[in-house]
Amino acid sequence: MSEAAFTPLEPARASSEAGGAKHPRRAARNVLVVDCHDSFVYNLVQLVREGGAVPHLVSCDEVPLDTIDHYDRVLLSPGPGLPGESGRLFDVVRRAAGRVPLLGVCLGHQAIAEVFGGQLRQLAEVHHGVASECQVVADDGLFAGLPRPFVVGRYHSWVVDRDTLPACLEITALSADGAIMALRHRTLDVCGVQFHPESILTPGGSTIMNHWLCAEGEVESGCGG
Repeated sequence: MSEAAFTPLEPARASSEAGGAKHPRRAARNVLVVDCHDSFVYNLVQLVREGGAVPHLVSCDEVPLDTIDHYDRVLLSPGPGLPGESGRLFDVVRRAAGRVPLLGVCLGHQAIAEVFGGQLRQLAEVHHGVASECQVVADDGLFAGLPRPFVVGRYHSWVVDRDTLPACLEITALSADGAIMALRHRTLDVCGVQFHPESILTPGGSTIMNHWLCAEGEVESGCGG
């Protein structure tokens, strides 16, 4: 169920090779969208386009790892099953972390947690097409300007287990029932959301995506398209 904990590039090396987390982040032009065989991946693609970037959709089974550094962002899609059953998904996380800003959605969010040493647990009740309130518990530019709490669309039967979350990952949002709805790496430009920003059940989804696509310092004013 769990991945062996992953040690990313050292900060100095990450900075020199790909602009690691310490470098100002530029606005996204080209976004690698890793398709984990999700039927709504094109809704994510559309959000990227609306945010002013060019999406490049590649199957999780066929991602050329040596091209990841060529993109401004890497977006991991939702999908069926578990992260370990999704082609090269874990390898994409390992390659991108510390090199390219990385966002995982649902399955992609879970993959990030597992790669860094967390585990998943199965919910007693499946959340499929459920609108839930989400509360921000740590300052995060992704959620700037959204109501507190804000509503999100959930489509999942597994969550990241809070008891196994590694110290390098920080919870940034929780559902009313205590499930991790968002997390980020403490030193790298890596984050994940359990909910679906592309869903009609997430009214602030386009705002969240735009914040992620923006250059550093443009979140409050908006990066436009």
